[in-house]
Amino acid sequence: MKTEHIVRTFVEYFEERGHRRVTGSTLLPPPGDPVLFTTSGMHPLTPYLEGRPHPLGGRLVNVQRCLRTTDLEEVGDATHLTVFEMLGTWSLGDYEGPQSLDWGYGLLTEGLGIDPGLLHATVHGGDDRTGPDTASLEFWQSRGVPVELTVEDNWWSNGPTGPCGPDSEIFLWSGDTPPRSTPTQDDRWVEVWNHVMMRHRRLDDGSLVPLPQRNVDTGLGLERLASLLQGRSSVYEGDVFDPWRRLVPPMWPLEESSLRLVYDHLRSAVVILGDGVRPSNTGRGYVPRRLLRRVLTVLWRGDPSRSLEELPVELVEHTLDHFRQRMDVGEIRGVLLDEQRRFGRLLDRGRQVLNRTRFQGTLGEGDLHYLHDTHGLPRELVMSLRQEQEG
Repeated sequence: MKTEHIVRTFVEYFEERGHRRVTGSTLLPPPGDPVLFTTSGMHPLTPYLEGRPHPLGGRLVNVQRCLRTTDLEEVGDATHLTVFEMLGTWSLGDYEGPQSLDWGYGLLTEGLGIDPGLLHATVHGGDDRTGPDTASLEFWQSRGVPVELTVEDNWWSNGPTGPCGPDSEIFLWSGDTPPRSTPTQDDRWVEVWNHVMMRHRRLDDGSLVPLPQRNVDTGLGLERLASLLQGRSSVYEGDVFDPWRRLVPPMWPLEESSLRLVYDHLRSAVVILGDGVRPSNTGRGYVPRRLLRRVLTVLWRGDPSRSLEELPVELVEHTLDHFRQRMDVGEIRGVLLDEQRRFGRLLDRGRQVLNRTRFQGTLGEGDLHYLHDTHGLPRELVMSLRQEQEG
């Protein structure tokens, strides 16, 4: 099943059940929001989860592109991406958790044809703040889906304060044997859909107070689900990465983990640029700069003559089309090449500085701070250049 078919099936399924689609997805949060990028589908909807009426009503569905740098070191494994899409549904004081789970179960088993025997659920088992989520537990038991009770794994919050609540996560078996064990005991159970019963607000002192309305917030990772439905072993083998796997390896022969980093970081940089962000040394602009420098470090480690000028136009066009962005392809390529030139100059300066007698021994924290503050050499780059010298 192609990724775009999954999106259409998802949106139409919930539109038929009274949900209105929220359009205009972007990585940039609303004005005044302190975060750099949208990290989840619910992020732009926080004011409405806290009680403000939404102009489209109390039932919403969305396809939201998201960016997370907290998992950057895990990029390249089977499930982590820097920029990804989240399919989401919301009940803003409308229906309760069991209804959301019922529709979720129906979409997976009937709409997408997943064998119910390959599903497992987890449910909040209760703690000293709240009791167990018996409504979700009873729903899954009524459907014959095995359930595992957890505590911290099934409590969702978007930070130390703000909206939060118990959640029920749906897992899909990815192994080549009949399902066994439980999600916390076997990583072949892959989480695909999280249903949060967002009923509380956590205050500065850690206490919980009720939200003005009882909400449900769900998020389903599109690339992760697509790869599972397509029988692939990782998100990088799903159909959205087909052009990357076809064009990049013949051009830049790299080991698989490095290829995945290149796919992810270049694709993510294009999406960020497509939303109008331009590289800089601080704030939001440092994210695409960092991603591109990680790519170039990998490429130049094997062959210093490699260049982003070789990146096929087709890959930039495919990425912008997939994420429904209208940025000019030539402008995107111009930014990529300008960043490459900047990084090349920075590397030359870094090598000259690190060749000084002062930096020949072990580098302490003071040295690293000095190199960053005086010469603009980030810790990550310094350590890479030091490995290059020692190699």
